[in-house]
Amino acid sequence: MRDRWKTPGGLAFRRQFTDRLASGFSYAATTVSVLALASIVWTLLSRGLPGLTLLTFTHMTASPGQEGGLANAIAGSLFQTAAAIALGAPLGLMCGIYLADYGQGKLASTVRFVSDMLLSAPSILIGLFVYQTIVAPIGHFSGFAGAIALAILALPIVVRTTEDMLRLVPVSMREAGIALGASKWRVILFICLRAAKTGVMTGILLAVARVAGETAPLLFTSLGNSGWSFSPAEPMASLPVTIYQYAGSAFTDWAQMAWTGALLITLGVLAINILVRTGFGRNGT
Repeated sequence: MRDRWKTPGGLAFRRQFTDRLASGFSYAATTVSVLALASIVWTLLSRGLPGLTLLTFTHMTASPGQEGGLANAIAGSLFQTAAAIALGAPLGLMCGIYLADYGQGKLASTVRFVSDMLLSAPSILIGLFVYQTIVAPIGHFSGFAGAIALAILALPIVVRTTEDMLRLVPVSMREAGIALGASKWRVILFICLRAAKTGVMTGILLAVARVAGETAPLLFTSLGNSGWSFSPAEPMASLPVTIYQYAGSAFTDWAQMAWTGALLITLGVLAINILVRTGFGRNGT
């Protein structure tokens, strides 16, 4: 039997069988993934759309039965996410540039190792770390502490993406810039980063999608606020924390707002991913 498998016809049959088996498993896994995603989206749409009204965007969170909305939570999430990217993206870019063009030896290995550890670290541990280092010494929760926690989560994504994209830039482009008399930092800034801008922007957008729906770090840092709060030094509302608080409530209107908030976050993350795939994900954009 084994000799039969070793004949040219037997080898061809075995390869075809293996290919079809692997293709079958791939199609099955894809089908299960698509069905799971469709089920999640359908559940969010069917339960979240009834609560998606103008009051959702114009009224702040309120007591049960008071026709509250999610305006303050939406504003708080936008502020903390924007502040986190403003803090984390520049640091991630500089760190990625260092690892791709300057980093050598033990220091670069250590930085890369720490970045990889942060990439896989549970978000709740990041929240506890920021709580111990910022919230506890200050004595109160704040939107700024929440932004720092989210920035730590976004940092390793930008670092890894920037390093990988810069390494894909052909060496000949660097050599051409240096041959024309440009210094190394000018070559990196005006040639390499421009050539890798598509991948770098994709990494930043993926970092936004990563931190936009985080709940655990904000529970230990910004906590939440039932009213408007535009001061980074005060507790600040956010959609993930509001969803967490409302989802376990026995009040019907709060549960409806939780579904609506979950729908808004999902649509926002989905829009970012579509933008990455169709916009910044194209070569040469």
